[in-house]
Amino acid sequence: MVENDEFTAERARAALNSVLEAIEIPENAVKLGEAKDNAGNDMVKMMQYVFPIVMQIQMDVIKKFGFSEGHEGIVSFSQQIRQLEKEDSEVAHLHAQVRAHFLPPVSINAESTS
Repeated sequence: MVENDEFTAERARAALNSVLEAIEIPENAVKLGEAKDNAGNDMVKMMQYVFPIVMQIQMDVIKKFGFSEGHEGIVSFSQQIRQLEKEDSEVAHLHAQVRAHFLPPVSINAESTS
């Protein structure tokens, strides 16, 4: 398990960039595209179809950065990223890019756009 003092903002940026690169691998991009098509703009379906794919990609990547496999590793990684994004705007930006893959675009005022 990676200790907090070992997982620096620099390593967080590298990990998040690696996650984003893995998402863009053609095989993963196709899977995600199909899942997003199936989910549409339905948040529950996004969590059912898209979120697990992004999390699996992320779990595969973060192992290379010293995190344990599975739920425990992803929880630890997420906690450390959330802490580091408070201190480093690039970490926050990269984390937002990862989240954008499984969070549908939100319309602030849906009635005015209909």
